[in-house]
Amino acid sequence: MDTHTFTRRIPVDRPYDLVVAGGGPGGCGAAISAARLGARVLLAEGTGCLGGMGTAGLVSAWSDLGDGSLMIVGGIMDELLEQLQRRGGLRPGADPGEYRPRLHSGVGFNAEVLKRILDDLCREAGVEVRFFTRVIDVETDGLTVRGVVLNNVEGHRYIPARTVIDATGDAILVDLCGAPSRRAGRDTAKIMPPTLCAAVSGIDWSRFTYADQLRAVAAGVADGWFSQPDRHVPGLFQGGPGNGIMNAGHIFGMDALDCASLSEGMMRGRRLADEYVRFFRERLPGCESITCNATGSLLGVRESRRIVGEYELDYADFRARRTFPDQICVYNKSVDIHVYDCSDAEYARYHAEFTADDRPAAGEVYGLPYGILVPRGWSNLWVAGRCNSSDVKVHGAIRDQPACFMMGQAAGTAAVQAMRTGQTACDLDTAELVGTLRRAGAYLPQTGLSRTMTRKPSAT
Repeated sequence: MDTHTFTRRIPVDRPYDLVVAGGGPGGCGAAISAARLGARVLLAEGTGCLGGMGTAGLVSAWSDLGDGSLMIVGGIMDELLEQLQRRGGLRPGADPGEYRPRLHSGVGFNAEVLKRILDDLCREAGVEVRFFTRVIDVETDGLTVRGVVLNNVEGHRYIPARTVIDATGDAILVDLCGAPSRRAGRDTAKIMPPTLCAAVSGIDWSRFTYADQLRAVAAGVADGWFSQPDRHVPGLFQGGPGNGIMNAGHIFGMDALDCASLSEGMMRGRRLADEYVRFFRERLPGCESITCNATGSLLGVRESRRIVGEYELDYADFRARRTFPDQICVYNKSVDIHVYDCSDAEYARYHAEFTADDRPAAGEVYGLPYGILVPRGWSNLWVAGRCNSSDVKVHGAIRDQPACFMMGQAAGTAAVQAMRTGQTACDLDTAELVGTLRRAGAYLPQTGLSRTMTRKPSAT
């Protein structure tokens, strides 16, 4: 590709202690936690709401909240559940005594209520939120970020920043810095397909069953009803009385780091959403009056780019249920690598993998060590969310929203600690970090702590 030199003098905005790129679960967790600790925080979000996939993406259901006896997601994530319960934002009949401690339990919620809760929490903490704003460039000095360039309706602005967190999901800021990363499809053999979720209504939940849905989809594939014979359909999840979300329609062969592919994927996703609504209306009891109210303004991308971090969490760690002295949260979701194509072999692979003997059992968790949030060697740069440092299988387990909120809280807390102590991201006192997170309500059951992070770098 030919290159073009672009030079422009742009206004310099006031400096911030922390700039967070991306207002999804990771970015919100980071911004709120840092601001509560006294940092001056700017949160730049490209859409018009906070919450990312849980709101703009309409993936309005959280899973894997408990280990069978205890709730394992704490801190800001727990606070969000409390707020949703208090404001009537959880699915009807949701009982905290049920959805919190039960193994692999989850709960559907109202996306609009979550938007307002996140607005309120940011406002109360003192986070400055700028919607319709993206980080488009960075200024670095070696392995230190000096500032970022934002773009919005006001044009370009340069923001001096003491610390920076990439919560874009796609590691866009990390890539601008030139830090090493892995790109799905280029550095891995395949790309896990995204889905465009939809908000639906007109469902009689008293007559709907997931067993009926599974049988209907299998029959529809067998008799050629669908435009693509995809047996892996997560399907319908209740959010409120008569309404919920629809997670259906894999967009195969799409690259979320290619704008043309991403654009075509959105259009294909809308066609698939319409197709599945018509199918459920025709074939599924309780869905005779189902209506699609909206499709997501964000595509449900499952993988794109992951950093090369100070630690790479891998499948061996997952299988061993390894915990770490510097873990910043624990989780217990299964490996969840969606089908790569519509073949029977892929569906069998997915089903066997998701229900394998190594699926976490009651009381079992695995730790997420601090080093998966730190691009290798960088002094004031962290990530939060699905662009963390993990292998393909583990990434398929920890890319979910609850884990991303917890990673974000840890990254925001680490950034404040680094500013106050002069420590760097890649040489942080992790015992101090764990103590601060515990005081903020994080569930961190490790008994031994370490002042240095656990290191196991991945190969570049």
